[in-house]
Amino acid sequence: MYSIERTGYGYKITFAGFIRSDEMRSWVKESEGHLSRQSGSFGVVVDMRDLKPLASDAQRHLQDGQRAYKAKGMLRSAVILNSPIITLQFKRMAAETGIGAWERYLDASKVADWEPKATAWVTAGTEPEA
Repeated sequence: MYSIERTGYGYKITFAGFIRSDEMRSWVKESEGHLSRQSGSFGVVVDMRDLKPLASDAQRHLQDGQRAYKAKGMLRSAVILNSPIITLQFKRMAAETGIGAWERYLDASKVADWEPKATAWVTAGTEPEA
């Protein structure tokens, strides 16, 4: 399951459960529709607290989406996780797509106030650790 929500800072994306390749491809297509109406820079908060590890074909589609968001003006993103496996998977994908420098990861199992910290990162560049 996924959802894309337009916010004041840009987008809040939620991924949950097992997401297969065809569903991730649908997310990319829906994202491209949102991004076609986007002007200017924006931030993205990605809630992956309930996401299961992705198969390699789904990962490739997700990377296509990451590239599309960055190309359209994404300045920063904050990823909310609570699984070490998912964290490693997404750090690797961010490095491969070149968005790692603009992305921060918050472990929701350790950071109770992850939402305001994520929002502060995407809107003002305030490091979540600070």
